[in-house]
Order: sequence, then structure tokens, then C-alpha cells
Amino acid sequence: MIGPLRRRLLAEYVGSAFLAALVIGSGIAAQSLSPADVGLELFENAAATAAGLFAIILMFGPVSGGHFNPVVSLIDASFGGMTWRDALAYAPAQVAGCITGAVVANAMFARALVTISTKHRASGAHLFAEIVATLGLMLVIFALTRTRRGATAPAAVGAYIGAAYFFTSSTSFANPAISIGRMFSDTFAGIAPASVPGYIVAQLAGGAAAVALLSVLYPHVTAAEAAEVVLPHASGAAADSR
Repeated sequence: MIGPLRRRLLAEYVGSAFLAALVIGSGIAAQSLSPADVGLELFENAAATAAGLFAIILMFGPVSGGHFNPVVSLIDASFGGMTWRDALAYAPAQVAGCITGAVVANAMFARALVTISTKHRASGAHLFAEIVATLGLMLVIFALTRTRRGATAPAAVGAYIGAAYFFTSSTSFANPAISIGRMFSDTFAGIAPASVPGYIVAQLAGGAAAVALLSVLYPHVTAAEAAEVVLPHASGAAADSR
């Protein structure tokens, strides 16, 4: 059941922290375990992220919906699944959580707590890949929730992200919060600050494209059905803003 807003924000913060720690920590471990083999490093990073994301959504989904991504929250609000006020409150919690997770990952591997990434990623191909990656992720989430199959979303999201590590040139960030968080670790999964604004614009564009396409594919879904984001929850509970 979706809880009061303060509890949901805490779940989004902690879940986002786990997500960033998972992505960055597994990247650091991969570099240590498989030095000089970038393909194997990426596979290890992708496999850990896919499996961990599945578990994290299961952990926190019943509390907050398990968004961990401002684009998911904004699309949920656009379809009536949560209020715009709550969606805008989720975003800072998600960003703060991802920054915290980056610091935690650095600490777990005895790195400086904050190291600003120098990995530039914002080529035209990378930005186009982020539009595609975000569009696909949003279609996976909302196609399932808008057809009453939200219980399958944790596995589907994990599988999609694991695959998108390889079929997109950007390795599928697909999330403004994780894009910001990954600036704070100059490691395998990092991204240079100069690349982040372009990524965020591309991710928002992918989200907007998803809204348009979902509205055509599922035009008769009601607001109550749309409220079933990532994991099913009690009808009307998302409006509780205490």
C-alpha cells in the first residue's frame, strides 16, 4: 500500500541511494575483477544492475511505487496516477538519494567520498541513445501498469535495463537522478558534469515521446488504472500527502 508522502519520499530517497550504489559499486568491482576487459566489465555491471534493480523495486515499490526516476514520476502524474505536487516532491528525493548512493559506493571501495567524473559521454549518438533508452523504459513500465500487469514490472524493468546496457551506446542511464548521481564518482559508471545536461534533456524528450505513444496505444485507460505504477497499490492512496 502506498503510504503518506513523508514515508514515500524516504522510500524514494533510500531506494535511489541503493540504485546508485548498485550501479557505481558494481562498476568499480567489475574494473577490479576484470581489468583491461571492457566487454566483461560492462557485462558484470549490467548483470548486477538488472538483478539489483529487480530487488530494489520489490523492496520499496509497496511504499512509494518504486520510481527512483523523475521521468517515471512526471509521467505518472501526467496520467493521473499521482498529484503533480507529489511528483515534484519525488524528484529532489531521487536526486539526493542518487548522490548519496554515489558517495556510499566510493566509500565501500575505499575511494575518496566524492570524485567528480571526467568521463565525457555526450556525443550525438549518446544523446539519441538516451532518448531511445528512456522511451523504451517508460513503455515497459506504463504498458504493464496501464494493463493491470504492474506486478510483473520489477522483473521487466530489470530485464530491460540489463539489455539496454548493450543495445544503447549510452549504456541506458534513462534517468535524470542517476545521471546527476553518477557525476560524483570518477569510476567506470561515472559521467562528466558537462555531459549531464544533454542527457537530462534527452531523457525528458524520451519521456515525452512515451506519453504520446502510450496515449495512442492505451487511449481508454482510466486514472484509477494509471495509478498502478510499478507495483499495484490501494486505490486513492497516492493522493495522501501527509
